[in-house]
Amino acid sequence: MTSAIAIVDSGGANISSLKFALDRLGCESVLTTDASLIEVADRVILPGVGAAASAMQRLRDKGLIDVIRSLTQPVLGICLGMQLLLDASEEEDVECLGVIPGIATKLSPAAGLPVPNMGWCPVSISRKHELFDAVDDESYFYFVHSYALPLSDATIATALHAETFSAAVCRSNFVATQFHPERSSRDGARVLRSFVVGST
Repeated sequence: MTSAIAIVDSGGANISSLKFALDRLGCESVLTTDASLIEVADRVILPGVGAAASAMQRLRDKGLIDVIRSLTQPVLGICLGMQLLLDASEEEDVECLGVIPGIATKLSPAAGLPVPNMGWCPVSISRKHELFDAVDDESYFYFVHSYALPLSDATIATALHAETFSAAVCRSNFVATQFHPERSSRDGARVLRSFVVGST
């Protein structure tokens, strides 16, 4: 299996594990902020770990805001990358890319449920989507996050912390996961494979 994938360098610590995961699937990928490479890639992944404001500033500095908004090929946001695709984030009250409706809000802490939410959580598939065609409902995926999108019309899968939140969302050619598929063992690899080979 081969596919030209552009990984948008928005900053973050999960880039190496993502590239390794794609390598294991036989996918060619390049980490880049070059708009011309991103625009012609077969698929685009927007990852990220850290703060929304600094990631948006990096995209702005590299001239990638309108580039990402105008992409027509399949795009996958991961973790912070999912939040960057939303209208905004409550974290530092930052305006985001606005390609998927919604605002990321801070998780509520509860007894035995600290923030950030870190670890394995079952994911409930709430709407059929090819991203989850190869995994079972309630499969476990790895999360590390303090902010999340509440349930919305874009939600295709959910998870539970103190409250139910969007574990995955989709709008048009943009799909995104709050969890890290590249760190989620076999089922994570299946999600990445579905993105790489599907029509998303």
